[in-house]
Amino acid sequence: MHQEILHNILLSRWQETIKHLPFNQIAANQIFNDIITAYSTPDRYYHTCKHLLHILITIDNLKTYTKNLQAVQLAAWFHDIIYDTSAKDNEKKSAEYAGELLPNLGLKNNNISDIQNLILHTKHHQAAADDVDSQVLLDADLAILAADSIQYQEYATAIRQEYAWVPQAEYIVGRQQVLERFLQRDRIYFTPLMYATAEEIARRNLQQEIEYLQEKGDKAEK
Repeated sequence: MHQEILHNILLSRWQETIKHLPFNQIAANQIFNDIITAYSTPDRYYHTCKHLLHILITIDNLKTYTKNLQAVQLAAWFHDIIYDTSAKDNEKKSAEYAGELLPNLGLKNNNISDIQNLILHTKHHQAAADDVDSQVLLDADLAILAADSIQYQEYATAIRQEYAWVPQAEYIVGRQQVLERFLQRDRIYFTPLMYATAEEIARRNLQQEIEYLQEKGDKAEK
């Protein structure tokens, strides 16, 4: 998708997300521009504006499960605004960034802290049984795992590009550990719809990537 078209789609979604808030238009435009700038940096290959749109579309599909749809949507906008593959505190920094900007949209403190908590839950992708808003956000964030095989391959390649600074052998070990942790869960997806339609596909994709990484690792050792 052409960047300008993508940005226009995101702008209309941004306006839709905030339309019921008592926001200042200049501030709202500035925040949108900050978000787009952050997701468009050249070191991002997967965590881009395209990923952001994909999450927002998935949230639309899961919105019947939410208690506070707007909070989930706003958390999605900010969840990867800080993204540095060599850092361990991206989610914390993204939540703090959201906390600095969201008052400019007229949000109250308790709403902002709810949004920040949603962002923080994307670190380990775990949500309490009664935390339906986190469940929807996390399922949307992980929807890519159930993509068709071509899209999944593009995703896996893009993640590798974001970690280009990590030596190959080290990356293979680390990536396998991440994938295996997902496979070891009782379920990857929390919402009934995603569990029913995406769980099996995601598990198959993860298993295939693990096998691919093992083959790559074996060849490197020979």
